[in-house]
Amino acid sequence: MTNGSQSAFFYLFNLFAGRGEDGTLRRILFPLAPEYLGYSDAGLEENMFVATKPIISLLADGQFKYHVDFAHLKVGEDIGLICVSRPTNPTGNVITDEELMKLDALARQHQVPLLIDNAYGLPFPGLIFTDARPLWNPNIILCMSLSKLGLPGVRGGIVIAGEPVIRALSNINGIISLAPGGIGPAMLNSMIRRGDLLRLCEEVIRPFYRRRVDEAIACIRRWLPPERCLIHKPEGAIFLWLWFPDLPISTDALYQRLKLRGVLMVPGHYFFPGLEQEWHHSRQCLRMNYVPEAEKIERGIAILAEEVARAHRETVV
Repeated sequence: MTNGSQSAFFYLFNLFAGRGEDGTLRRILFPLAPEYLGYSDAGLEENMFVATKPIISLLADGQFKYHVDFAHLKVGEDIGLICVSRPTNPTGNVITDEELMKLDALARQHQVPLLIDNAYGLPFPGLIFTDARPLWNPNIILCMSLSKLGLPGVRGGIVIAGEPVIRALSNINGIISLAPGGIGPAMLNSMIRRGDLLRLCEEVIRPFYRRRVDEAIACIRRWLPPERCLIHKPEGAIFLWLWFPDLPISTDALYQRLKLRGVLMVPGHYFFPGLEQEWHHSRQCLRMNYVPEAEKIERGIAILAEEVARAHRETVV
């Protein structure tokens, strides 16, 4: 246990990467960008992260999906850890079982751990809307969180890993935290003993978010056709990832316009830690939270559509 999964990432990133005694820099590889914004500042050294651009598959109904580009994925000698989230914040992408198995094989081939950020995943909180199987072996480090169970304040992170990794994390915990908080583990233990945990995930949490994401997509399509806005296939997590391929302004500029009207959506370029070359696609995307009440979602999407239309009109003029 750690005081939140964010603490666990900080410990693990700097345990397996950073500058060694000989001066060489070991780095973290994100095999599928975009990735979680919270990773960006978790390294104690500059340039600790490297990322690979995805393959983009266009799907029906104005949706698309990112896939790992294994043809261009390079695990160099400087890589100390491979890290992937499943499902991913910001996009809601769930890498396939086949992709996960390939990443696991690559990690073992290069004798580095594979860290899976499972904060939204299986078996709890179970915010996955597509077929997926969990995976673990002694080379995998699985990080989980209590926050998506509705317990963000208890800051409970869970790390499942081989004994050497757990011993190292226990030592780090002892130095930095003395001990993790006990409220979250006690609550979780009670839920498991009562048999409530998986029932809560399957009967309450997942249906709630599944309903909200379907309502949000229907709302987007009332205001923004696929010609204006593509949506990453929502396979899990609590955000929608919107792509505006023909937007004549950057999503940074769009964000500023939306903020002036009381709508907050995060510009996409923040979610590409470790991507060494500028990629125009990153400035065509926005992350949207789909959880607020239907009335707020409708109003926010209407304002988004108005600002996108205004940007197009200004370009024509």
